[in-house]
Amino acid sequence: MRLILVRLWAAPYSLLGLFLGFILRGRFAIVDGVVEIHSPAIAKWLWRLPPHAIAITLGHVVLGASESVLCRTRTHERVHVRQFERWGPLLVPAYLLAWVYLSLRGQDGYRENPFEIEAFNADEADRDDHLRR
Repeated sequence: MRLILVRLWAAPYSLLGLFLGFILRGRFAIVDGVVEIHSPAIAKWLWRLPPHAIAITLGHVVLGASESVLCRTRTHERVHVRQFERWGPLLVPAYLLAWVYLSLRGQDGYRENPFEIEAFNADEADRDDHLRR
């Protein structure tokens, strides 16, 4: 039941991600219950987003510049999937408000954004885990 509820909570953005993947002629794959989509058109669109993004998460959909980018950013983007599960349709407004607030204070709205810090920390933990093996 929880799985259904978190999917519904994040569904507005998941639908947007699927729509973008379709109109940008993406290649679709389901990896660990998340739809991953990539294409050259997605790569061009992402590059226009600050800070020249290579991947973006929308609900349970991750749009990436390429298949290799999707593999490389999987840990980071899965944190954002979990954030969408917690915040649902409130995530994007909260993320953007944090960005604006930080920018107005002279800070980096991306790197110092609490949503990104959580994802970067997961990246670091994943790298440390791989080094220990």
